[in-house]
Amino acid sequence: MADQNPEKSIFRLQLIAVVIGLLLLLAKFGAYLFTHSNTVLTDALESIINVVAGSFALYSLYISSKPKDYDHPYGHGKVEFISAGFEGVLITLSGILIIGKSIISLFHHKPLEHLDVGIIVVLVSGIVNLILGVMLEKAGDKHQSLIMKADGQHLKSDAYSSAGIFVGLLLIVFTHWEPLDNIVAIIFSFVIMYTGIKLIRKSVAGIMDEADENLMKSIVSHLSLHRKAAWIDIHNLRVIQYGNKLHVDCHVTLPWYFTLEEAHKEIEEIAAIINSEFSVQVEFFIHGDPCIKQSCKICMISDCKVRQEAFEQKVEWNIDNVRLNKKHGL
Repeated sequence: MADQNPEKSIFRLQLIAVVIGLLLLLAKFGAYLFTHSNTVLTDALESIINVVAGSFALYSLYISSKPKDYDHPYGHGKVEFISAGFEGVLITLSGILIIGKSIISLFHHKPLEHLDVGIIVVLVSGIVNLILGVMLEKAGDKHQSLIMKADGQHLKSDAYSSAGIFVGLLLIVFTHWEPLDNIVAIIFSFVIMYTGIKLIRKSVAGIMDEADENLMKSIVSHLSLHRKAAWIDIHNLRVIQYGNKLHVDCHVTLPWYFTLEEAHKEIEEIAAIINSEFSVQVEFFIHGDPCIKQSCKICMISDCKVRQEAFEQKVEWNIDNVRLNKKHGL
């Protein structure tokens, strides 16, 4: 059964993630003060980003859930891409800062202490972040929320970093070679930066309305599955995502002799099929085109009284021909 109020559900989950992130932040900085370990500091700085980015994501979820208005006729969902980009920039900057501090610490070394405390805190925080990350990412997939997916991926990345940092701290304990602390911190800073750059890339793609190939294929697949003979072709298909809402516009070629009422009924059926298949709200803008003589060769209406050309071949719909701004033909 669909969630009756998905906006409240994901807002609540994000709020929980921020509160837990704040508690982990305090624990990690406490561990850093005990250990003086830059490896532990790497994890602590990552938690700062978690809290700041998570708080911004929380605010963005509130903005994106606001209804359309005269100033924002497509809604406020684009803020999700800004939120993801902001999080990506913070993650990347934190990686750069950690690298700088670790390089300085290689030449101005401070003895490490109480590494057992650091190991326990890093291990527990890694497990918690992994669980939270999986939950957020699943919620993001379910509700088509880039904010939730971005924050979930970030927390999972933080968990993987914590796992590596945990191993690094164990190596320091067993080898007693303290410069390894800074080397491990630098290595995992690059991992953190990679996650940040990926989020920035995805944010820019969303702001620029880059086509989502998988989403397009899914829509075309569902339309093909329920295809009717009267739908001679679908072309000029475009999909734009605004938060957890999809805006789809396309042209559909229908028999030229259909009345306006009949054409409207077919168009409404196309929109209903897509909305029944997707868990998110899909808003359709469909332009009806009349068929032309060249359409006869691919038209599957067997009892057409005005056919000018014999039927030759069914044209399968695919992502390449549905997004061209031209009627299908042979």
